[in-house]
Amino acid sequence: MIVLPEVNSEAMPAAPAAAPERIQGRVQGRLAALYLAPGMLGFLIFIIIPLVASLVISLYKWPLFGDPEFVGFDNYASLFSSDPVFWTVLGNTLIFAVCYTVLNLGISLGLATWLHHIGKWGPFFRVLFFIPVVTPMTANALVWRLMLSDNGVVNSGLAGIGIHGPSWLSDSNLAMASLIAMSLWQGIGYNIFVLGAGLSNISPGLLEAATIDGAGPWQRFYRIVFPMLSPTLFFCTVMTIIGSFKVFTQPYLLTLGGPGESTNTIVLYLYRNGFSFDKMGYASSLAWILFVIVMLITALQFSQQKRWVNYDN
Repeated sequence: MIVLPEVNSEAMPAAPAAAPERIQGRVQGRLAALYLAPGMLGFLIFIIIPLVASLVISLYKWPLFGDPEFVGFDNYASLFSSDPVFWTVLGNTLIFAVCYTVLNLGISLGLATWLHHIGKWGPFFRVLFFIPVVTPMTANALVWRLMLSDNGVVNSGLAGIGIHGPSWLSDSNLAMASLIAMSLWQGIGYNIFVLGAGLSNISPGLLEAATIDGAGPWQRFYRIVFPMLSPTLFFCTVMTIIGSFKVFTQPYLLTLGGPGESTNTIVLYLYRNGFSFDKMGYASSLAWILFVIVMLITALQFSQQKRWVNYDN
């Protein structure tokens, strides 16, 4: 008698079904690659290639017109050892970044909270604060230059009440403050909008329950609002710091980096080295130092976010 091997009836249909699944997976993979191709191609052309080219140029003494000369890391060594202006512009950029970020987040959070509680007028004022964000920076800077010049609107108003106005843009002690004030006016609208959206996602029931339990306004803010708003606040902090280190248009149009070097920033110094002093290699090394600083600060922020950012709903 011949004994036939036992056949697993459940396994039989799976074999023919595997081939169509693999084919379907390949088709979906190719479709995904096709959809991603335009974006990835743009990322390669406009981000990766210029980034690598900038790194290569930073290793050369590279004039706009003429033959480049390979100098290795001499540009970086010159920046740290024999260029006093670099330390000045680095200090100016740090002062601007710290003051602008702290004031921007503080004012934006305060205004967003206020607008969240004023009812139907909230959307109107949000749009009003957002108008400078979508206005060209050049136009904003020119308006502020007219306002803060020695014979501008502000000093004329002060003269009307018998006060001799200072030189807002020519005094080295006031120029950076004027720069920060103009940047705040132009930039807080974005954070007000983002923080307002974060506040809208907080359930009013939680705040009502806390009020019934006897929590005051500050307790409700620190115990409920701030923890639930912390992811949005973290996003605003990261983006504001990155933007503050890239400040260029404001000092370029408002003070030209002066008086002296009191409002000169890294990006403005980079621009001048590249396109005014014909030192593209030196400018590229400045760009890479700025890139490393911003990357380190951003990485530090992400590494420390668990200490204060709450992602639990």
